[in-house]
Amino acid sequence: MITDILRPGLQVVFCGINPGLKTASSGFHFADATNRFWKVLYQAGLTKTLLTPEDELMLLDNNCGITMLVERPTVRADQLSSEELKQGGAALIEKVEYYQPKAVAILGKQAYHMAFGVRNAKWGKQDITIGQTQVWLLPNPSGLNRATLDQLADSYRELGVALQSL
Repeated sequence: MITDILRPGLQVVFCGINPGLKTASSGFHFADATNRFWKVLYQAGLTKTLLTPEDELMLLDNNCGITMLVERPTVRADQLSSEELKQGGAALIEKVEYYQPKAVAILGKQAYHMAFGVRNAKWGKQDITIGQTQVWLLPNPSGLNRATLDQLADSYRELGVALQSL
């Protein structure tokens, strides 16, 4: 089982879509070797060191947290129903209202659209907030995403720069 890594007042909570099969079997977030989440965070300056999935609790030392929209593991995120994603969006809002991070970053445009009923969202900071929490839309670091590691890191770095000014 994959558990959230959260505490009140974090700088940012990263919200993945759902666990892949490797993540589900290992018990660690973003555990598939093809997923670039940990490298992206480090290259973007959001973690002080390059973490591994087994180091996930060290995210808290970097003032970051992690959760997911849907807990059900799948091979691909497109195997989730729109209802699962909508329910996940509602659950995420509750978590964000409770923990009150400075920002929440949803990782994946299609999942964001389905979970929150938002169409044509652009990457980056969104016009909406959840309470005082900024909402960001960032590319999913999955190996299935065609973006390069540098392109991903640039997107995440934009979030990091914005958080420094808060």
